[in-house]
Amino acid sequence: MFSAPGSVRDHCAPLYERFNGLSERDFLSRKATCELYFLRQGITFNVYHDNRGTERIFPFDPVPRVIPADEWEHLESGLTQRLLALNLFLHDIYHEQNILRDGVIPRHYIENAKHYRPEFRGVNVPGDIYIHICGSDLIRGHDGVYYVLEDNGRCPSGASYLLENRNALKRAFPGLFDSLGVRSVSSYPRDLLDMLHHIAPRRTDDPVCVLLTPGCYNSAYFEHCYLAREMGIEIVEGRDLVVIDNIVYMRTTRGLVRVDTIYRRIDDDFLDPTVFRKDSVLGVPGLMAAYRAGNVSLANAVGTGVADDKVIYYFVPKIIEYYLGQEPILPNVPTYLASEEEDLKYILDHLPELVVKAANESGGYGMLMGPQATKEEIAAFRERIIADPRNYIAQPVVSLSRSPTWCEGAMEGRHLDLRPYIIYGRDIKIVPGGLTRVALTKGSLVVNSSQGGGSKDTWVLRH
Repeated sequence: MFSAPGSVRDHCAPLYERFNGLSERDFLSRKATCELYFLRQGITFNVYHDNRGTERIFPFDPVPRVIPADEWEHLESGLTQRLLALNLFLHDIYHEQNILRDGVIPRHYIENAKHYRPEFRGVNVPGDIYIHICGSDLIRGHDGVYYVLEDNGRCPSGASYLLENRNALKRAFPGLFDSLGVRSVSSYPRDLLDMLHHIAPRRTDDPVCVLLTPGCYNSAYFEHCYLAREMGIEIVEGRDLVVIDNIVYMRTTRGLVRVDTIYRRIDDDFLDPTVFRKDSVLGVPGLMAAYRAGNVSLANAVGTGVADDKVIYYFVPKIIEYYLGQEPILPNVPTYLASEEEDLKYILDHLPELVVKAANESGGYGMLMGPQATKEEIAAFRERIIADPRNYIAQPVVSLSRSPTWCEGAMEGRHLDLRPYIIYGRDIKIVPGGLTRVALTKGSLVVNSSQGGGSKDTWVLRH
């Protein structure tokens, strides 16, 4: 919000004036209004392996993050470029594999990727779109440049919190949005449903779409229910679906209803026990046969997890150049691959200075923050890296940008990131804003809700 002490950035000035005119008592009253809204709406998330309780109210800070119009247009261009390239990449590795033959990416990185599905080579998907919903995490460095931290192309979560953050703030500060020229985010459920209709295999005016959830114990179950309700579609579990003659049906009180598109919030491994994990009780036996036959569409497509792999992230700038012939608009954070001999030596020699991440973990798990780690933690990670170098990358610590945040009775700067949501159907649509996640612990760079983070509303301004 400030370019220097006491110097408010131009695009933040109107918001600063409004908030600066509030008494502390008034501000806290409005903050309590937001929290009461979250409580009444049941806006919660689950933290696995936490003995303090299954569900928590999502922490929310009422001071929004503001993005000017020209900055947002730059982000839109970069995210669109990235998603187009990743989809071309996924089509290629599941068909001709030209990028591997040309040596742009060594073949072993793909074949050893945890979420690569070789059994789906040659399977065509509607419109050649693999990633229909993407949540790419962005950070802004001390140099003012936005960097892509990672791409979430399997089952990206958090869109419901983006929408409900806006609803909560509208209740607490009615009239604030229109007067400051903030763009709406309310089109997201409609855009999501339009995409599900677009990829439906049957050409009908009213295709049947469902949201497939693992159930109420999943960390994002609130979001599953919320998005299904907002789109006006059924939320189902695996036991609610059955496959007959390679066609998926939903069990209802009126009998079986054919399903055209499944917005799945279940990882590949659990989708079909006859193809993937035999012990899965979350999926639908025969679903992959129906999918292969082209009788049902999945969003996102099977096998997209290879683009989520943090090792493949290293190659995304080359992927953009290979398929689009363009320089990346949004750069990656400098990254070292532990499976490369020179990089491995550098990583092991500089562990206390680096952030080390497991290739397929998320939510802040499987990560070492070198500058904040103990000697014992560093030693343990050293052993893990040496034992399985393919599974680790390392990056320098990037000082995330900060925003004023109400913490522990005072307004203080806290580090944050941004997760915009990109929908790829008939065309690419990006909701103007995204989920801003904020590290509520002083000095922390870890923004994940499972690791003590919270969120803010994100304001994209009109021109």
